[in-house]
Amino acid sequence: MKTNNTATYLALNTYTKLMRAAESVTGRTSRVMAAAGLTISQFGVLEALYHKGSLCQRDIAAKILKSTGNITMVIDNLEKNGLVRRERDSADRRFLTVHLTESGHALISRVFADVEAAIQSEMSVLAAGEQETLGALCKKLGLKGGG
Repeated sequence: MKTNNTATYLALNTYTKLMRAAESVTGRTSRVMAAAGLTISQFGVLEALYHKGSLCQRDIAAKILKSTGNITMVIDNLEKNGLVRRERDSADRRFLTVHLTESGHALISRVFADVEAAIQSEMSVLAAGEQETLGALCKKLGLKGGG
């Protein structure tokens, strides 16, 4: 349904372009993760642990913008594959810390380099200044109402 309201049309058109671009870039970069047998969420968990060190599940969920329930399932699968291990805090048994295993570290260090190259390739269609502008606009849009 096309609207006669110019502001509404512009907002909807811009939103559609933003979502299509994000889905396209995500689809192409996620192929690198899939080739390593990882979902986007699994990659996100491994990447967070790789760059931030061991974290509790709640902090991992916040870092990769997923619910704690979803993160539990993702970590369960990573643990089954021997890529992470959970450790209970001795002072508070409810508190679980997630650690990369040796296998997890080896996998994410290899896959991260490939994903990093794929992202750089995707962004190379934009000049450096355009990337900075896009980044600033995305941050502004992302913080609306939340920051």
